[in-house]
Amino acid sequence: VIVVFTVNLSGAPIAGASLWDLPNWVQNTFLQFGLAMILLTCMVGQLNAQVNASHCMLDYINTYFAVFTFYVAMAIEFSGLLHASYLVQFAVAALAGKKIESNEEPRSGAQALFFWGRCLMPLAALGFCMAVTFVALFTDRTTVWEALPPAAAVVIFVALVCIVGMLEGMQIAFFAVAKLQASERGASKFAKMTCDLLYSGKGNNL
Repeated sequence: VIVVFTVNLSGAPIAGASLWDLPNWVQNTFLQFGLAMILLTCMVGQLNAQVNASHCMLDYINTYFAVFTFYVAMAIEFSGLLHASYLVQFAVAALAGKKIESNEEPRSGAQALFFWGRCLMPLAALGFCMAVTFVALFTDRTTVWEALPPAAAVVIFVALVCIVGMLEGMQIAFFAVAKLQASERGASKFAKMTCDLLYSGKGNNL
């Protein structure tokens, strides 16, 4: 999230920027609302890196910058900033009726307190961020189209967040399943159809 926002801020167009005398609605969509930077960030900065790293893992991490990146990621993990995702993991496992397997030893009392404290902290931060976002949407303090009613803006926002979340989860799942044998990919009809589309031939669809 930090990287995406930083890239968007760094590559945002200057005020009043125009391009090739394109219609205003095209320029507003790509420049004012940031679609151009979103596409560039996802396609060039994110997806290519993920695909290359998936196929050439050792080559990809055999640099000092990769070591630095790893330590930054570990520091963020230790801070608990993303620990709310564990609550989602526990909820999904409970709904699926499956036990979460772990190679770690059972937590002691102090470790459990530290862990659950770090789960609640980002939950509080997430609640604050959601409150700020919804207040901004309902009081018309965003860059969304002026003619759009606040209720519609909220619906669009929630829908987009859900879509982005599913896309991120699908990316992780696709690269993880790529390393499994076909016999290990489960029996779900839609999962099999998706795998047939993704990994058919030389896997170029992926």
